[in-house]
Amino acid sequence: MSRGTAAVGLSGGVDSSVTAYLLKEQGWDVVGITMQNWHESCGGGDQGRSSSIQKILADARNVASYLGIEHYVLDTSEAFRKNVMDYFVDEYLHARTPNPCVICNRYVKWGEILKFADKIGADCFATGHYARVERLGNGRYAVRNSVTAVKDQTYALYNLTQEQLSRTIMPMGDYTKEDVRQIASRAGIPVAEKKDSQEICFIPDNDYASFVRENSPREIPEGNFVDRDGKILGRHRGIIHYTVGQRKGLNLSMGRPVFVSALRAETNEVVIGEGEDVFSTVLKADHLNFMAVEDIREPYFCVAKIRYAHRGTPCTVVRTGEDELTCTFEEPVRAVTPGQALVLYAGEYVAGGGLIR
Repeated sequence: MSRGTAAVGLSGGVDSSVTAYLLKEQGWDVVGITMQNWHESCGGGDQGRSSSIQKILADARNVASYLGIEHYVLDTSEAFRKNVMDYFVDEYLHARTPNPCVICNRYVKWGEILKFADKIGADCFATGHYARVERLGNGRYAVRNSVTAVKDQTYALYNLTQEQLSRTIMPMGDYTKEDVRQIASRAGIPVAEKKDSQEICFIPDNDYASFVRENSPREIPEGNFVDRDGKILGRHRGIIHYTVGQRKGLNLSMGRPVFVSALRAETNEVVIGEGEDVFSTVLKADHLNFMAVEDIREPYFCVAKIRYAHRGTPCTVVRTGEDELTCTFEEPVRAVTPGQALVLYAGEYVAGGGLIR
């Protein structure tokens, strides 16, 4: 007897392919859905991006055929351009370092696929993320850490809504990457040995600055490197080339290691400091989303991550505005970067988060 219909976000990679395989083995009627986030007719698609999406589509079709499941290609290019690519460019132009996966997950991957899932009568949406979804004692849904810290992807999922989580399955949260490779190999899945993608999907050559220049509505001017007192130290290539904490690629002859300590969009300045200048104990975040907790109105003690690779630091969070949190860390954290996500953890569960401002 079928457990229902599961729409699987089929990316052509091993994780989503094994997700589809496992759900089918568990008795689900599985449908594969692959997002087509850009194509040449919608603009902004160079040869590298075009070949990348064609490879994704071909691998996803091959996997769906091998597993014997229906497969749809969903044109999400308009939503992806508006919510992700335009946002990505705008953040860099405002001297922030964006996290496009956080935005894509909520507004494109979940937003668009769940709408399509409703049209085809699917009961739930499944992905290959290394995380788990659970309903807590307070009735709220939350993302829980994967069993493997090495691949844990909860950081990029903090922005999902309660409605989205209530319809989501993430089987990979119970496995290590080695487990998944072995399952794929034993099952004969065609992409069992396919390498994981490391770059942002719409910038396959990792040249973020060139992408921003090509898609910016205005020129990116050069400007001044300055110290924190405003003394000019040299000229920079354009503010989009830099991020907080950066040391390499500055081309400054200071006789000692120096770092980007801040970016000033209003004056087009890149502020240079010493090692200690890139450590902070306090930050503010907005664009808030709550998950394991309904809201934070009283001082809240938790562990927070300020980037994907951050292990997390204990902190106290207080509400300082209708859409603002102030986070005070127990010890200084390095390179607090505007535009990145602040994700709050209550034990193994994501309590909520926001964007660092």
